[in-house]
Amino acid sequence: MQLGMIGLGRMGMNMVRRLLKGGHKVVAYNRTPDKTREIVREGAKGAYSLEELVNALKRPRVVWLMLPAGKATDEHIENLRPLLSRGDILVEGGNSFYKDDLRHARELRPLGIHYMDAGVSGGIWGLKIGYCLMIGGERKIFRYLEPIFKTLAPNDGYLYCGKTGAGHFVKMTHNGIEYGMMSAYGEGFELLQASPYGKNLDLSRVAHLWNQGSVVRSWLLELAEEALKKDRNLSSIKGYVEDSGEGRWTVQQAVDMAVPVPVISASLFQRFRSRQSDSFSDKILAGLRQQFGGHAVIKAGKKKY
Repeated sequence: MQLGMIGLGRMGMNMVRRLLKGGHKVVAYNRTPDKTREIVREGAKGAYSLEELVNALKRPRVVWLMLPAGKATDEHIENLRPLLSRGDILVEGGNSFYKDDLRHARELRPLGIHYMDAGVSGGIWGLKIGYCLMIGGERKIFRYLEPIFKTLAPNDGYLYCGKTGAGHFVKMTHNGIEYGMMSAYGEGFELLQASPYGKNLDLSRVAHLWNQGSVVRSWLLELAEEALKKDRNLSSIKGYVEDSGEGRWTVQQAVDMAVPVPVISASLFQRFRSRQSDSFSDKILAGLRQQFGGHAVIKAGKKKY
């Protein structure tokens, strides 16, 4: 099939490469032209404006967005609206909030433009392994696009999740689960490191061991093994953890639906905590412990007293 790809970042660029290897024809556009020129050398057709991309596609046009959620995605969809025609298909593959999908589909429907939301997981490994795709929108459009999904995904790696927003809702929940799993691994390895046996434990080998048939084996644990193998104590990086939005949306949605998600909630707050040094809340805790129990505290810039 032929499609246009807008956004050639860590995910979009490798998705184009996988599609080209699968025999699809891709027209590629990126805000900065260097990446466009790079993928042109690998067989894609380059476009250096949205108008050029749309004009290079045959109808019904398929345009796939791989952009940061929020303002960047909204602006590109707004700019594409007057360029696309009735029957064209817009696939939003970023990590957008599902309610934004409902808004976009509602705005495009009067123009006859089909809107599909696609949650994409796989990171920088997707080129080799394939991307896990969670897709929402019209079933008939899903069927039409299926050759693209088959190329991007490994075996059994894509799923029609339901009407508009379903794909991104499933992806949002997927990322919330990911938060919790990562936090559990982090806490466990910290416990091992702090233990009386920590100095003699090779944590990368522990991670490798646990991936050999144990109930906690996973790809995340394989990645932990690789990270610990390169840097035994991870001393080259700081424990500062960003969140890209999906964890927050998961917790907010759980509150709205009165669904308990204590592990995911705690893992989100842990990420917030990672960005603080000597946080005020910890000062309150230390002060309270001193007041009610006479426990030792550490003065700013000094040792315990």
